[in-house]
Amino acid sequence: MELKFDEKGLIPAIVQDYYSKQVLTVAYMNRESLDITMKEGYTCFWSRSRQELWRKGETSGNRQKVVSITADCDQDALVVEVIKDGPACHTGAESCFFNEVYQAEDETPFSYEGLYEMIRGRKTQPKEGSYTTYLFDKGMDKILKKVGEESTEVIIAGTKQDKEETIFEIADLAYHIMVMMVEQGIEMKDVTAELAKRHVVDHKVKQERMK
Repeated sequence: MELKFDEKGLIPAIVQDYYSKQVLTVAYMNRESLDITMKEGYTCFWSRSRQELWRKGETSGNRQKVVSITADCDQDALVVEVIKDGPACHTGAESCFFNEVYQAEDETPFSYEGLYEMIRGRKTQPKEGSYTTYLFDKGMDKILKKVGEESTEVIIAGTKQDKEETIFEIADLAYHIMVMMVEQGIEMKDVTAELAKRHVVDHKVKQERMK
């Protein structure tokens, strides 16, 4: 495949988080920086302002390990999926895209990452009257007790084979597990990485067959 670089020898690279699929930044590569990226396995770009190569994280330590690079249908733009070691933005933000320009009121998308950040916000910036803040105030024993209670509720609903009730209880359990994760400093990407590493479903099937 022959990539199409512009008249300045550059091609835009949209950097995306491998786990969350969040867009982290948009940078530019020339042939040399793309070759370095593929050879070293970490993002390297061309700085248009400094007119030089720059390896992401060279000074900050916030490197980006490359998982895949995909070109668009016209072969003049790239999507680079990465596993990041730290914030992608020089401001310290996880993504460079945090200035909201427009959001339809009735189309606010749900994401587990968004819920996690909301829960974490109730810990770092306590809100009076918030149930989540109440759980953090009570501490891990209370949080674990709720996780246990919600687990039991899921089992009861599942035993009754009541799909609607089971979904409701699973949602309650997922929320309380996230509260526990925040309290322990476990992030969503940690769990996602563990699942990806273990291929947990196949592993469990194999275990059952061996018993």
